[in-house]
Amino acid sequence: MGILIVIGQLFLSLSILIVLHEFGHFLPAKLFGTRVEKFYLFFDPWFSLFKVTRGGTEYGIGWLPLGGYVKIAGMVDESMDMEQMQQPEQPWEFRSKPTWQRLIIMLGGVIVNFFLGFLIWGLLLFAYGTEYIPAENVTTGIYADSLGIELGLQNGDHILKVGDRDFDKFNEGILRTEISINNANTILVRRNGLEVSLPVDKKFVNILAGNTYKGYNIFHADYPWKISTVNKDSPADKAGLEIDDTIIAINGTTLRHWTDVPKMVNANTDPTLKLIVERAGQPVETTVTMGKKDKMGVIRYDAREFFESTIEEYTFGEAMVTGVSKGLDFLSTQIKAFAQMGRGNLNPNETMGGFASFAKLFPDTWNWQIFWRNTALISLILAFMNILPIPALDGGHVMFLLYEMITGRKPSDTFLQYSTLAGFALVLMLLLYANGLDVLRWWRGE
Repeated sequence: MGILIVIGQLFLSLSILIVLHEFGHFLPAKLFGTRVEKFYLFFDPWFSLFKVTRGGTEYGIGWLPLGGYVKIAGMVDESMDMEQMQQPEQPWEFRSKPTWQRLIIMLGGVIVNFFLGFLIWGLLLFAYGTEYIPAENVTTGIYADSLGIELGLQNGDHILKVGDRDFDKFNEGILRTEISINNANTILVRRNGLEVSLPVDKKFVNILAGNTYKGYNIFHADYPWKISTVNKDSPADKAGLEIDDTIIAINGTTLRHWTDVPKMVNANTDPTLKLIVERAGQPVETTVTMGKKDKMGVIRYDAREFFESTIEEYTFGEAMVTGVSKGLDFLSTQIKAFAQMGRGNLNPNETMGGFASFAKLFPDTWNWQIFWRNTALISLILAFMNILPIPALDGGHVMFLLYEMITGRKPSDTFLQYSTLAGFALVLMLLLYANGLDVLRWWRGE
């Protein structure tokens, strides 16, 4: 059931973004008196799942879920309708319109995606604010996982800076981004009352950005495993575990940190687990008999139970401005990631991904806040990818239109046809490559 919810969220998110992107082309085309022959969600080679004609435009849903399109009369596009281009130019065709109008039509899709990403981000900030734990509130310091120890971190360290950026919010993502994207080469920590600067090896640029270590934690806040939920009729429920119990030992081994619990449970080959929990200040022993799924059926409190969090609230105007700012920061990170790949610091095989990578953004339970946050991120990614100057993408059309505006010469239809074919082949290869990486990772169990 969980995987179906993930797929459903991805499908709905992409469908919304594709329809609105194509509407971004459709609306200015109509406003400028250009005939739009088709408006499709997904592609429809040979047949469509649904179609209806209204106002001279065929609206439909295709069967190939690799995007969508609007077919604008008098334009060399992925439809490759060159027969139409051999006919005399008509006033309602794309090719007959002034260059500035054609440019607006082609930019409409990415403008909508950019606007939508900023708008959703702003609305989320207005509705929920930004909750975070100030780093200074984590008085126990960090608990370094294996990857953190390899970086030079130690248990109890208080991270002060990563490169030139202050570590004022307790968020592992700050360290990942600053090292893998912004080339931070030092981590400043307070250790045993002294400030220590840790050098960062360049190999971590690729490690921290790559897919192999995406699920690995560098560090955690140091707090115990305190039970917040006991699922009804679960092994934990049958063993008598209660909310607010704190697990302190499993099979005679005292826990050093809450991350030890899943490791010990997964490593246990016996169907029973002998637990010692702290309840109302007293130790209580119990035995949990595991089921087939190897899950006790408990959920722990997160760090906010132990360290005071802060919610940064915004007025509507502040939220909209901050949404644009955060969206631009996200786009800047994407551009820097491409630059890192160009310099050879990031391995595309580790950092690229296809639909499965997008799907991993969504949880296996429906959460509207996360859904809209991911939709905003994907909208900005689609806008960025579409504006790249590759023929067959919007950016390719924009590139040729800018050339026409600067030189006064329009590329020939034959040149546009072969350029679009070449661009479409390139995009298809990139899609196969990216999704092939996802398949390979699945095959390797990553």
